[in-house]
Amino acid sequence: MTEDFKMEIAIPTDDLGYILLQCSHCGTHFKATPEDIMDDGVLTLFCPSCGLTSDNYITEDVLELAITMGQNRAVDMIYDELKRMEKQFKKGPFTIKAGKRPKHAHESPIQSGINALEVTTFHCCKRKAKVKPILKITGCYCPFCGVKNYEVE
Repeated sequence: MTEDFKMEIAIPTDDLGYILLQCSHCGTHFKATPEDIMDDGVLTLFCPSCGLTSDNYITEDVLELAITMGQNRAVDMIYDELKRMEKQFKKGPFTIKAGKRPKHAHESPIQSGINALEVTTFHCCKRKAKVKPILKITGCYCPFCGVKNYEVE
C-alpha cells in the first residue's frame, strides 16, 4: 500500500488580490499579492513586524484545513484497504468486516481573512503589501527585501 496522493488548497484573495500570510515567529498577519510572492526577484519573504524570515507563512486556517484533508484521505485509504481485505478473506479461518464508510470531518473553507490591514508602498522594492496600521506609523520591514522602512505610505 504505497499509494501517493497530492492535495491542493486554493487560498482566496481579498478584493484587491492580496492573500493572507502569518509569520511563524511573531504571529503577525500581513498580505501580499501572489504575483509578488512568486516573483523570481523575491528570494525570501520577511515579516513586516519582526523582520525575520520563515520557511513558510501558512496561516492557521490553511494548516487546519490541510490536516483535516489529510486525515480524511487517510481514513479513506484505511477503509479501502479494509474493504480489499474483506474480499480477500471472505472464506477461511478468520474474516474481516469493514462496515460502513466513515464520515469525513468537515473541511472548513478558507476566508480571505483580516480586513484591518492597510496597503503600504515600499519604495525600496517598488512593491505594495498590506500591513497593520500601527506598522505604517512606526515603520516596518519590507516583506520583499527586509529593509526597515520608517517612511511608508
